Amino acid sequence: MSSSLADIAKQVKFDIISNSHLLDNASKANEIARTFISDTITVPTPEMYAYAALATIGDDVYHDPSTIALEAHMAQLTGKEAGLFMPSGTASNQIALRTHLKQPPYSVLCDHRAHIHKYEAGGTAFHSGAAVTPVVPSNGITTYFNRGIPLTLILGHHLTLADVEPNVILGAPTEVIALENTLNGTIFPQNDIIAISDYARSHGIKMHLDGARIWHVAIENRTPLKELLAPFDTVSLCFSKGLGAPIGSCLVGPKDFIKKARWFRKLFGGGMRQTGILAASAAYALTHNFPQLERVHALAKKLEVGLKAIGADILSSAETCMLFYDPSPLGLDYNEIAERASELPSPLFLGGSRLVLHLQTSEAAVDDFLALISDLADEKKKAGFVRLDTSATNSHKDIYVRRVAKPSAN
Repeated sequence: MSSSLADIAKQVKFDIISNSHLLDNASKANEIARTFISDTITVPTPEMYAYAALATIGDDVYHDPSTIALEAHMAQLTGKEAGLFMPSGTASNQIALRTHLKQPPYSVLCDHRAHIHKYEAGGTAFHSGAAVTPVVPSNGITTYFNRGIPLTLILGHHLTLADVEPNVILGAPTEVIALENTLNGTIFPQNDIIAISDYARSHGIKMHLDGARIWHVAIENRTPLKELLAPFDTVSLCFSKGLGAPIGSCLVGPKDFIKKARWFRKLFGGGMRQTGILAASAAYALTHNFPQLERVHALAKKLEVGLKAIGADILSSAETCMLFYDPSPLGLDYNEIAERASELPSPLFLGGSRLVLHLQTSEAAVDDFLALISDLADEKKKAGFVRLDTSATNSHKDIYVRRVAKPSAN
């Protein structure tokens, strides 16, 4: 039985804007300012939206001037021949690896904490058929006390050539060394990157950088991106982590490489249409948000100093926008802290050991978090908690501890 056009249109129509959306968004913005879980939660501002609305309206699979202009700027900024706008950092990394890897068998060497190894859904094996050689850095290993138990951190600071050389393999030849800067908020020393790159190039191995947060290194070390990225053949840079754009990364590298990567992007389902508004959002972020990262770093360092003063252990310092801490010396655990934080008049939103600060983190949120930890520590002390210092037990610990919420009593 046929229906009228009006009936079909009535079935199709949908209004996604609620009556309270302005109040809801204002509430969400306040929540974001008080969230320490990740910097991916940053949101576009009205000014970014207004700028993005002026972008060109081409189809990126064919031709979009705004997107092409952004890609050209990124290539120039990073000292590479060409750039390619990507929908995500994972897509950018995985397409880069797939483009580098020609004929198996082959392998990719990386830090054991690397995003491409732990957080990209096994994409290196699935998309490229490559083995991954995850390497534990040998530097920076330390011991600290947790409730009197000495824990040896299995996590070094960064890979060095001494870590890389013995792990380059022949059975499934190492074709790519993939580094990450920053990694867990720490800065990879440039001299070690250059040493690894010189070794890789002398052995015909390609160098890829997951530079999702490389912006932080440029700010903290006052080093141009072109200099930071010179040791790499290809680099992925993110516009949404830290910079506050809604979507997107950019892959940069040689012109022929990017031409092939564009084909793989289409193959992987990443060909997009009217990307001008996304490219313009990224351009706005580069111009207006990038310089604000210095303030973010200052907040992170303030948070670290405050936690140390209260008596928490710092597992990884605030070199850029994040730090890792252990509250157990105060008699506290992550669940207890998060639950009490959620009960504040203006709640704080927390994960586990990782504290991430971002463009929209408020200074009041940092002050309130430190006040909360101080109050909880005083409560424990009054209840009789005493920090222990020694034990014969030894074990290993990864600094990245995710909070696992306690099951509901109902």
